[in-house]
Amino acid sequence: MTLLKKIVALILLPLLSSSAFAASGIFTDKLDGNLDASRYLSENAYGFLPVPIIITDPAVDGGLGMMGLFFHESEEEQAARLKTMQDESNDKASHSLMPPSISAAFGAYTGNDSYFIGGGHLGFFNKGSIRYMGGGGYGDINLNFYGFGDLALPSPLKINTQATAIMQTLKFKLGDSAFYFGPMHRYVDAQVSIVNSGNIMSKIPSDLRPALSTNIVTSGAGLTLEYDSRDNFFSPTDGLKYELNYLWFDDVIGSDVDYTLTELTALNYFKITDHWRTAIRVEANYVDSEQILPPYATPYISMRGIPAARYQGQSVALSELEVAYRINLRWELSAFAGIGKASDSFSDFSDSDSRVSKGAGFRYLIARRYDFNMGIDIAKGPEDTVFYIQAGSAW
Repeated sequence: MTLLKKIVALILLPLLSSSAFAASGIFTDKLDGNLDASRYLSENAYGFLPVPIIITDPAVDGGLGMMGLFFHESEEEQAARLKTMQDESNDKASHSLMPPSISAAFGAYTGNDSYFIGGGHLGFFNKGSIRYMGGGGYGDINLNFYGFGDLALPSPLKINTQATAIMQTLKFKLGDSAFYFGPMHRYVDAQVSIVNSGNIMSKIPSDLRPALSTNIVTSGAGLTLEYDSRDNFFSPTDGLKYELNYLWFDDVIGSDVDYTLTELTALNYFKITDHWRTAIRVEANYVDSEQILPPYATPYISMRGIPAARYQGQSVALSELEVAYRINLRWELSAFAGIGKASDSFSDFSDSDSRVSKGAGFRYLIARRYDFNMGIDIAKGPEDTVFYIQAGSAW
């Protein structure tokens, strides 16, 4: 899910849980008289908003936090947005309206005593032809480490990572096309340590131990190429989004370890009929490194039903299929399934174990004029059944 969709989800979530939500006229759609947040968003699309953070990932035992959002628009942009979004007859305003630039400050604490604080900015310039996304912060994160690829430990290790991170991406639109291209940078200064090793320390391979207890800086610069033809930023039903990232981590730019990282994401949305749609996600990540990297720098299977960082490896690939049926204007039901692999070496990838997840969910069209929906997914993975609060597309 993109940063902006997460932000909108956090804005709407407390409203959905409020009994006063439907009682106010500002939350009623004049088209069908149902619960709708279009007017609320259009009349509060700038300024400051405090919103809660609700974390459901079992990898950190859930958690809560708070975020402050700052919307940046000129008076002219504010007036144009308000006029467009207040037009009740314009139910496709979101297709042509550029999102506002947003800054955020946040902090959260989780059930396994992890916490993080930080901030970020999502900016749109020159009528959206230039896009910037950047952020940074500090985190003290506890996660169970199970091994890399098919190199599984007899029991998980609890790994603590205390890190300062900065990430930035700048994209420029290529002419009148749907392509965007630009530089990116990622920097992490981390202290990684084993919290509880129990009686398995002697069973950990000697070449793996340095990656689990180290002070390390990883600093990488690279390029990103994106193609985006989706029909909606929040809840697409048709179109493609492909993104290719390539980063070099080198001592010349401050990295303690030299390696390259390649990331490919392909999102495909197909509208079959007015009621049926399907979507396919394919993702592949590959690290080319002569030494084992710490867990935070190693790719992992990111898929519904699988806790974060549960399956890691030098080579990771996954695919998800989703089929959805729209019951009426407001409600939609979906079913999905996915498969992923993580290998500790590229040559062994085809022989690595497959991890399968499946589940179902629903969406409610909470902001018709933005084509923005919210809902819940429940996914069953190899070990866990995971509950998710979703904003728009799960991807």
